[in-house]
Amino acid sequence: MAIRLYNTLSRQKEEFVPRVAGEAAMYACGPTTYNFFHLGNARMLVVFDMVRRYFAYRGFHVTYVQNFTDVDDKIIRRASEEGKSPGDLAEFYIREYFADAEALGILPADIHPKATEHIGDMIAMIRVLEEKGLAYAVDGDVYYAVTRFEPYGKLSGRSLDDMRAGERIEIDERKAHPMDFALWKKAAPEELGWESPWGRGRPGWHIECSAMSYKYLGSDFDIHGGGGDLVFPHHENEIAQSEGFMDGQRFARYWMHNAFVTVNKEKMAKSQGNFFLVREVLEKFAGEVIRFYLLNAHYRSPVDFDWEKLDMAAKGLERLRTCVRLADERIRGEKQAPVEALGDFGVENRGSGEPVSAGFRRDFEEVMDDDFNSAQGMAVLFDLARELNSVVSQEGPLADVWDLRKTLVELAGVLGFDVSVKESTLDGTGTVTEGIMKLVWDLYQRALESQDEDTVRFIRSGCEAAGIEFVSYQESASRETKDINSVMDLVLALRARARGAKDWAGADMIRDHCKENGIVIEDTKGGARFVIRGM
Repeated sequence: MAIRLYNTLSRQKEEFVPRVAGEAAMYACGPTTYNFFHLGNARMLVVFDMVRRYFAYRGFHVTYVQNFTDVDDKIIRRASEEGKSPGDLAEFYIREYFADAEALGILPADIHPKATEHIGDMIAMIRVLEEKGLAYAVDGDVYYAVTRFEPYGKLSGRSLDDMRAGERIEIDERKAHPMDFALWKKAAPEELGWESPWGRGRPGWHIECSAMSYKYLGSDFDIHGGGGDLVFPHHENEIAQSEGFMDGQRFARYWMHNAFVTVNKEKMAKSQGNFFLVREVLEKFAGEVIRFYLLNAHYRSPVDFDWEKLDMAAKGLERLRTCVRLADERIRGEKQAPVEALGDFGVENRGSGEPVSAGFRRDFEEVMDDDFNSAQGMAVLFDLARELNSVVSQEGPLADVWDLRKTLVELAGVLGFDVSVKESTLDGTGTVTEGIMKLVWDLYQRALESQDEDTVRFIRSGCEAAGIEFVSYQESASRETKDINSVMDLVLALRARARGAKDWAGADMIRDHCKENGIVIEDTKGGARFVIRGM
């Protein structure tokens, strides 16, 4: 089945036919670097990272370009407020972008052009537009003449008359038409600027993306993407500039736009003051949970911000990882070898029959081929996980366990999630970290304060068995005589005592504290056990 995607330009789904067979050339508008990016920005970045990953999975050679707008009026204002140069401010937020993007599992683009590094390309493009009569200079500013580009409005579906009626246009008597937009803006002597044929100034926002996309992808490239708020005026103006510059050649074949993240059904935006920075959300949830949350809806459907849904996303991701871990335990138990070292033993031992995972893979590709429906793709992952759990619990063929397990990890990876379980001690040495020792110490103090002498003796006895000289948790944590398994046996026993006494709050406190320190407690038919996750 061919990939089909919704093209904003045609307002319908179309089969993806690339400019060059087997290749996919993509450009997505990146952030304006004057602040950390918020959850609404993150959705666009995550969506097009997912699209890029899926093209690669389907065998395409992908060239992905995502720019940084590092010259802009907002950057200049913010830099002035903070007493910094615009360049230093922009470079700081570019570095911080990569930190947040990495947390969300967003792969670096193949090319990350900066606007300030392509001023010459922009000037050259503006000069050609001026020579063709599509642009005109006024007092050091240069404007694009929208009435001279007949198809103007084809992306947004609005005529110039509609635009004039529906937009609040600042009156500028120097413009030939109110909708004409700036290609080059005159800079005041104290402002950031570059020399040009029209005097010292800086580029308009729209020309930046036209120049950078053309330089790296040429004309008629495959996909231009961005948030829905960029359809007009940014992308509409990009088309006018680029196709005017290229003598009517097609700028981009397909235009993809994701819907907004909303807060109380209103678009999340810095201008509205109703935004949540990714940096802030990362204080409460892991980046992979935020990604899971953002992709658990079709990219063209709005997502209303909800802390509870983020919590549900965390639990959903954990279910997939638990499924993989149980499969790994079954495989290790029978093969007596690390899962990662087993290669494709499941395929080798299956024979000529179709792998049990084949149907799930077909289902996944069918929904993802249909306009990158990540929500349905995730539903397939959970169907696959249920089948894997069933095969593991019913002691089905080991080859099926391996096949399903490997497929689940692979397909989750296509969406940008690592559901494989990397089990290790928290500090890499086999000893207990301070966080767990503090838990034991707090439980000990709690027992003393409540005069629970039985629990006091129990903890002291357990510490002695674990090789802990129990003076204080700080001193205990600094010693190397503690084994993680011995101490966690004590913690699980203390939790069991709390549950036996119907002290549910105490039992939950132990479970939650362990989770905060990278240890997941699971209740099974055989009793409670713990799993250590790498931090």
